Amino acid sequence: MTLERIIRIIAGTFVLLSLSLGAEASPLFVSKYFLFFTAFVGLNLFQSGFTTFCPMNNILAKFGVKSGSC
Repeated sequence: MTLERIIRIIAGTFVLLSLSLGAEASPLFVSKYFLFFTAFVGLNLFQSGFTTFCPMNNILAKFGVKSGSC
């Protein structure tokens, strides 16, 4: 599995988890403040599209995950 694919999986998991914990209609609701984490992940994805800087990319690269084509 490539670095880019792992980052997409992690970002999607974080968004779905934080939405389920932050949306009041969810049976897993904990606090509306989990929606700030959803916004953080979304903003990070947005800025990395323009700047190509992604902290998760750096973390996974240090663990030896190789970059490759999608």
